[in-house]
Amino acid sequence: MVQTLSSPSALPYPITWDKLPDDFILPDEPVDNLNQPSLAAALTEGLANAGKLSATSLATTNYGLCARCDQKFVVKAPDWAYMAKLTVPKIQVERSYTPYLQGDPPAIVMEFISDTDGGEYSIKASYPPGKWFFYEQILKVPYYVLFDWQTDALEVYRLNGEGSYQRQIANEAGRFWIDTVELELGVWWGDRECYHRAWLRWWTAAGELVPWSSEQVQQEKERAKLERQRAESERQRAESERQRAESERLRADRLADLLRSQGIDPEKL
Repeated sequence: MVQTLSSPSALPYPITWDKLPDDFILPDEPVDNLNQPSLAAALTEGLANAGKLSATSLATTNYGLCARCDQKFVVKAPDWAYMAKLTVPKIQVERSYTPYLQGDPPAIVMEFISDTDGGEYSIKASYPPGKWFFYEQILKVPYYVLFDWQTDALEVYRLNGEGSYQRQIANEAGRFWIDTVELELGVWWGDRECYHRAWLRWWTAAGELVPWSSEQVQQEKERAKLERQRAESERQRAESERQRAESERLRADRLADLLRSQGIDPEKL
C-alpha cells in the first residue's frame, strides 16, 4: 500500500509513504552521549504519567521515521518523538514508522544537541534531506524542539500556516505550550538517576509539574505519612475527649456523694 502526498513547490521530488522493507539496513549510529537516553526516558515517563500514552500512541528514542523521496528511502531517527495515534498494531512498527501509512505524523520531535555540526538545523533539500527540512517539509511535524544539554538552551519551533517552522516565545514561567499533547514543556533543574542537572519536563495547563514515577511514590509516602499523623492526632483528640468526659463523670460522682453525706438526694435537685 502506498499513499502519495501532493508535493508542495518547496519539494524537488515526489514523496510516497511506503513501509520500510524488512531487509532494509537501518543506520547503526551510536548514541552521542549518556545524557540522551536519560533525557528521552524522563520525557516518556512524564508523558505517560500525564495520561498521554495509550495503546495506540507511541513515544520513541533514536527510532526510524521513514519516507520515500524520489523512490529512495529516507530514515531519520530523532532523539525523541511522539506519535499520538497509530492505525496499525504496534508489532508492525517495531523497526520503523511510516507516517500517513501507519498512523498520524509525529506530533512532536526533539533533538538533543551535543555537537556543533549544525545538523539539527539543516535545510538541505537534496537527497538525503537535512533534519530540519525532513521534519518541516516532508513529515510536516507540528513541533520541532531543540535542546542543548550543554547550555540548557531550549528552542521550540511550531509549523505555521505557511508550512514553515516559526520559533516560539516562552511564557512568563519560561515554558512552552505544546497543543499536540496539551501540556507545557520546560527546563527543570533537579535530581534523577543520581544526576543533578537540567531536565526537560511537562507541566499541565494549570502549571502543575507532571511527576515522575519516583516522585509519585515519594508523594504517596508523604500523603500516607500525613494521613497517619492525622489519624494519630484524631486518636489523641478522641482520647483527650474520653479522659475529659471521664474526669467530668468522676467529679459529678464525688459531688453526688458529698450531697448524700449531707442528707441531700442529688436526684431531687
